[in-house]
Amino acid sequence: MNITQEKIDDLNAVVKIKIAPEDYTEKVDKAIKEQAKKANLPGFRKGMVPASHIKRMYGKSILVEEINTLLSDTINKHLTDNKVEILGQPLPKMDDEREFKWDYTDEFEFDYELGLAPSIDISVSSKNQFKKYNVKADQETLDARIKNIRRSYGKMTNPEISAEGDVLYSELTQLSPDGSVFEGGINHTGSIRLDQVTDKKILKSLVGLKKDDVVELDVQKAFNNDEVIIAKLLNISEEDAKEVKSNFRVTVKNVNRLEEADLNQEFFDKLFGEGTVTDEAGFTAKITEEIESMFAQDADRKLQNDMYNQLMESLNIELPDAFLRKWLKATNEKLTDEELEEGYNDFAKNLKWTLIENKIIKDNEIEIKYEDVFALAKQRLDAQFRMYSPSPLPEDQLAQYTANFLKEKDNANRIFDEVKALKVFEYIKSVATLNEEEITYNKFTELK
Repeated sequence: MNITQEKIDDLNAVVKIKIAPEDYTEKVDKAIKEQAKKANLPGFRKGMVPASHIKRMYGKSILVEEINTLLSDTINKHLTDNKVEILGQPLPKMDDEREFKWDYTDEFEFDYELGLAPSIDISVSSKNQFKKYNVKADQETLDARIKNIRRSYGKMTNPEISAEGDVLYSELTQLSPDGSVFEGGINHTGSIRLDQVTDKKILKSLVGLKKDDVVELDVQKAFNNDEVIIAKLLNISEEDAKEVKSNFRVTVKNVNRLEEADLNQEFFDKLFGEGTVTDEAGFTAKITEEIESMFAQDADRKLQNDMYNQLMESLNIELPDAFLRKWLKATNEKLTDEELEEGYNDFAKNLKWTLIENKIIKDNEIEIKYEDVFALAKQRLDAQFRMYSPSPLPEDQLAQYTANFLKEKDNANRIFDEVKALKVFEYIKSVATLNEEEITYNKFTELK
C-alpha cells in the first residue's frame, strides 16, 4: 500500500492511496470464511456453506466493504501519524475515468480532498484591554421592577371605567372596509392589554371605557404590527396575524385591573420569608440586589462578546471555504444551495472561534474535567426545575437526573462546549486588563 499527500495550498491538500491485491486479499478471504460460518442458506447446513459459494454470491459486496474499511483506517492513521489537522472530513474525489473490475485482482487508487486547519498564532496578555461594567439599577428600572412584583402579588378588581394599564375583556369582531361585519370573519373574545398598546391616539380611545361600550380598533396600528400579540388576542396563527388588515369592532365585556399589593409585613414575608425584610427601605434594597445580580450576568455576557469580537478582528483567519461548502453539501443531503449560502458565514464564524478556543486551551494546558461538565449540567437542570417549583430537588435526586441527562450524547456535547467556552473566557479574564466602569442599566442598554 502506498499513501502520499500532495499540498495544493496552505489550506487544501489531496491524499492519494494506492492499494494492491496483497493489501486486501487476506482480509477479504478471512471475511468470506467468517460469513460462511454464519450463513444459513437453502441446501446447506448452517455453518457448512462452502467459502467458494459465499464468494460467488457475496464476494463483491464483501470486497467493497473491506476496501472501504481499509481506506478509512489508512487515511485516519496517516492523519494521526503525521499530525495533519483537518476541518470537516476527507472527501473522496470522483474520477469517472477510473473503472475497477472488483475481481480480486484490481490495483485500486483513490484520491481524497482535505481541508486543512489554518495555523493560528494567538497570545492573550495584559495588552488586551476590555471594559468590565458594574451595572447599577437606575430609578426607572427599579420602579418598573417593583411595580411588576407588587402587581404579581396584587388582587384583581373590576372598576367601572378603564384606565391606562387595565385589561379590557372584550369581544372582537372583524369588519369589512365599509364598517359592516365581515361575513365568515374572525370573531373572538379576548383580553386587550392596554399596556401593550403603542399608539397613543388609540390608547386614549381605550381609556375611559365601561362595560358594553363599543369602539373600532385597528389592531396592526394599536400593537405596532406585533404579530405575536395580535395572534394571541385574536386566537389565530402568527402567519395569519401578519396578513390581518381589517379593523375590529370591540365590545367591552368587562374592565379588569390588577391592583398593586400593599407594602406591608405580610407582603414582605411572602416574598423573602418571615422577618427577613421589615420595612420599605429593606424591600427596596432586596429588589435592588436582585436586579443588579441579573445585570451582572448581562455585563458578563457583554464582556464575553467584546472579547470574542476583539480576538476575531485581531486574527485574519482564512478557511478552505470551497472545500467546506462542498463538505457541508456532501454531509447534509437536504441542504439547498440557498440555505448553504444563507448560513455559511455564521458557520464560518463559529468554526473560527472554535479554532481560537482550541488553540488557547492547547497552548495554556487548560483542562476540562468530567466534574466540570457534571457541575454545569447539574446547575442548568436545577435552574430549570426551579422555574416550576421554588423548592430545590434533593441533592441525590438532582445528581441522578444529571447523570441520566449526560448519557445523551447531544446533551453531553452541548454542556462540554459550554464548559470549554467558559474556561476560555475565564482564562482571558485572568490575563487581560479589565478596566472597571460603573454604569446605570439604562445607559448600559444603549451600548453596542
